[in-house]
Amino acid sequence: MAVLPAQLPPRALAGVKVAVFLLCLLPAGLIVAGLLAGSLGINPIESMIRQFGEWALRLLLITLAVTPLRQLTGAAWLVRLRRMLGLFAFTYVLLHFTAYFVFEQSARLGLVLEDVAKRPYILVGAAALLLLIPLAVTSTNGWMRRLGRRWKRLHWLVYPIAVLAVFHFFMLIKAEDYSRPLLYAGILMVLLGYRLQRGARGRMRRQRVHA
Repeated sequence: MAVLPAQLPPRALAGVKVAVFLLCLLPAGLIVAGLLAGSLGINPIESMIRQFGEWALRLLLITLAVTPLRQLTGAAWLVRLRRMLGLFAFTYVLLHFTAYFVFEQSARLGLVLEDVAKRPYILVGAAALLLLIPLAVTSTNGWMRRLGRRWKRLHWLVYPIAVLAVFHFFMLIKAEDYSRPLLYAGILMVLLGYRLQRGARGRMRRQRVHA
């Protein structure tokens, strides 16, 4: 089994970043191309909205997986991809909401508010979007310096956001096939469990040092 290198030369890292950037753009391009080609099924607008949302969830989980992968493999350069992945997750959430707002609700806020009252999963999705906004805004180095330790506390919101996103997907599924939301929920539980376990071990080590 190949082991990832701990560091990458600057040119190699730049190439990886470009490749990841293009890969993150690819789903959006395919979705739009499918819409234009009429290949998104009998309800292309609904299909587009759902595909944008599902890709947002996938990218959010991939973003959460970066730190555990770095810790398990020793590949420190993986952290350099985390911000890009997180911002792409936010971008797909915006595309998901924008497509819903423009094509399904005719860009009328009143209709969206009525829909929130009738369909609770819309409220859950809106809550996830609103919580993601401060994380996207504060993702820059400047905000990291300004917030200091508070930056990490703020960005722990990504876990409740992911829970909301998975719950939103569960509520959205009308058929009996819950295999995909269950898969995403399982991945999230593993990632959250890993972080909680690692945090507990860290606290135990600190307690031994100060004992």
